[in-house]
Amino acid sequence: MKQATLAGVDKRAKLVQEMVDSIFSFAEPGFQEFRTSEYITGILEKNGFKVQRGVAGIPTAWTATWGESGPLIALGSDIDALLGLSQVPGSATIKPQLVGAPGHGEGHNSGMPAVVAAALSVKEVMQKNKIQGRLMLWPGVAEELLATKAFYVRAGLFEGVDASIFTHVSKDLSTSWGPAGNNGMVSVEYTFSGKTAHSAGSPWSGRSALDGVELMNIAWNMRREHLPLTQRSHYVITNGGGQPNVVPGEGTVWYYFRDQTFPAIRELYELGNTISEAAAQATGTTVKRRVLGYAAPNFGNKPIAEAAYENMKAIGMPQWSEDDQAFAKAVQEANGFKVEPLATELAPLSTPDSRDRPMGGGSDDIGDIMWTVPTITIRFPSNIPNTIGHNVTAAMAMATPIAHKGAVTGAKAVALTVLDLMTTPELLASAKDYFNNVQLKDAKYDPVLSAEDQPAVHLNKELMERIRPQMAKFYYDPKKYRTYLEQLGVAYPGVPGASVSPAAGEAP
Repeated sequence: MKQATLAGVDKRAKLVQEMVDSIFSFAEPGFQEFRTSEYITGILEKNGFKVQRGVAGIPTAWTATWGESGPLIALGSDIDALLGLSQVPGSATIKPQLVGAPGHGEGHNSGMPAVVAAALSVKEVMQKNKIQGRLMLWPGVAEELLATKAFYVRAGLFEGVDASIFTHVSKDLSTSWGPAGNNGMVSVEYTFSGKTAHSAGSPWSGRSALDGVELMNIAWNMRREHLPLTQRSHYVITNGGGQPNVVPGEGTVWYYFRDQTFPAIRELYELGNTISEAAAQATGTTVKRRVLGYAAPNFGNKPIAEAAYENMKAIGMPQWSEDDQAFAKAVQEANGFKVEPLATELAPLSTPDSRDRPMGGGSDDIGDIMWTVPTITIRFPSNIPNTIGHNVTAAMAMATPIAHKGAVTGAKAVALTVLDLMTTPELLASAKDYFNNVQLKDAKYDPVLSAEDQPAVHLNKELMERIRPQMAKFYYDPKKYRTYLEQLGVAYPGVPGASVSPAAGEAP
């Protein structure tokens, strides 16, 4: 059955390539993934999945389910792009496809293709062998804003789910278990209200909301010296007023507060609230706050991770071509990165004992799912080593054969692990035992969300309404072109003698 599952993924390599390239071309940022979601759900519906759209009050969120009885396994991956990171794929130098447009500088265009290929392949084997089980696919909407998965959990999307597998792009094929050592996070918007006045004629008549914002930021930066080393906090002023000769009547600052434990995240949040109120009092303004998102610290399930790792050992790494390695080197050399070949060996299983002492860092709201059902993340090798995350250099390979091959490999790891979960009751039982008696023994899920907090679906709306018509000119048409590189006329690997890239599974 596993060999049949792997064969099923291989025969869907062209589908993976088309999905990777299409989603790359849509490049939709958080909460605006309308074209992306329509495209993915259309494929799933054609393959017998029942789709429910607009779940958890989020227009671009959905679930796609198949099966009538048996274990329910959830499969997910993020789908959003990042603002301002438009990049021509296959170019080793920075070259925006459309200046000011979003782009997949995190590689989120590759995860859902891997998940879909895995789901369709294992579904086919389950039907042929009459294996009882159910699948639920779901998208990580607005992950770059860390703004939805806590709302998914609150809405009950994972009630009845037995286990969950998440995927994320990486430079290698890997997984992990135990506390990840990354930071959880709360995203908060503080809006100060003052009183407008003529800034020169009668400034004493006004109360500057911008003063409140700036005083909060100054106070936070002074307090930062006395916070734990594991914390990360940062902000942007999203509204500082209209013009200099009008005292700002409204001002807004957007904060991310990050740390490694639920209590520490809550403490940072409460400290930010206290400082905002003090700044308002000092400037004669008022302040309101709104939680825009939350991400729990990550915690992988040991039994599922160990099973997935055994499958990874059986699968191995993609067979990189000379062109793939040449392009990776070209990207690294052109952008001043350390030259490191595409990985050819499986990364070790990451465990609490093998990881360095955690000192804080980024966040991923898959943690909210991890504290709800037994969950792991499978990372797959669709990007180039040493590029910068959340940067155009991380988009350069994401519609090339590197991304295509890595996603196919990721799909195989997901599919085999799903098959294990469907056919091995002992694995599911041990996963739940670890979740209930190890993970939840000393900590409980404690999100900083109130009943009044709602998903920030307004974010990025104005930008996309303005720029989407221009972006649509660059959408990939798989009916006319074998690959997106071919449509764009980009030679691969971008070195002397290079030719336009063929589609996955096709000869040059």
